[in-house]
Amino acid sequence: MERKIKIFQIGCGNMSKFILKYAKEKNCEIIGAVDCNPKLIGNDLGMLFEEQSMGIKIENSEKLEELLKSLKPDIAILTTMSLLNDVEEELRICAKCGINTITTCEEAFFAENSNPTLYEEINRLAKATNCTIVGAGYQDIFWGNLISVLAGSTHQITKIKGSSSYNVEDYGIALAAAHGAGFTKERFESEIAISDNISKEERDKKIMKREFMASYMWNVVGWLADKLELHITEMDQKCVPIYAEEDLESKTLNMTVKKGLIRGMSAVVTAKTLENIEIEAECIGKIYTGDEFDKNEWSLLGEPNTTVNINQPKTSELTCADIINRIPDVINAENGFISTSKLPEPKYRVKSLNEYIK
Repeated sequence: MERKIKIFQIGCGNMSKFILKYAKEKNCEIIGAVDCNPKLIGNDLGMLFEEQSMGIKIENSEKLEELLKSLKPDIAILTTMSLLNDVEEELRICAKCGINTITTCEEAFFAENSNPTLYEEINRLAKATNCTIVGAGYQDIFWGNLISVLAGSTHQITKIKGSSSYNVEDYGIALAAAHGAGFTKERFESEIAISDNISKEERDKKIMKREFMASYMWNVVGWLADKLELHITEMDQKCVPIYAEEDLESKTLNMTVKKGLIRGMSAVVTAKTLENIEIEAECIGKIYTGDEFDKNEWSLLGEPNTTVNINQPKTSELTCADIINRIPDVINAENGFISTSKLPEPKYRVKSLNEYIK
């Protein structure tokens, strides 16, 4: 492609600051943005970069379809909510308008196994309008492709075991709420843990009815099985609350999380496969205390055993860099709602992104 890639930003919160900075530095053209926050609507997009002006006004999210039809971007970047049900309207509008879309929505990473009904509806719509929808971000590298690459240097695998922790303060209110931050025990059990304490038959019904509250690792385990050509026979999830041992100030929640309230959770997903390889993946999202930091640890057990530890990864920046580096892959991909397990491995982009478009 000889011209710059035209980008439209959906959601102007914490993550968009890195997204748009990286997009500009990869020689992309930002042509529009929307948000639902009245405090942001009407402001120049340059406020996210502490610049005086970019000449682009943040519009109301209600104008999304109108703007996509008039501006015709090459790709939209959606950085708002964590669950597929919560970004349904935006994804439907993008697909309806035939706009390629990449999103940080964690469930979109492998939505086939947690919300197949909505996934297939969006998949059909995207195919009909010749566009591509992809979920990517931190998990694309550090919970996905990193593990599959390590598997390529392993002779026999009996178990894949992973754990990753992150500060919910870094990602906005939607992610914090998805982890129960600020919840009481009763609210956590009724809104989050309720999806765990049920039979497989009940869970399957919830999944088909779009009512299953999948933890991030539910989708990651599905992604890993798909990438490694494993066939899951059993799968389970357990979400465990993490309580505040002292009062914690949360800028994201705009509240003091009192001692005894929930500051986050650990979610452990386990799976057995037809190939006799077990997968166990844990994500720990919480409001950090002063001595805590992000970390990512994965082990492949078998012949030989391998463990990789990554301490203090810049999770927000890495998420956004993956999103930007993935843009050519999304534009070049087949149409539909595609998992990155079906895309080429992520690459560092030395040149302007438009030079990678076929």
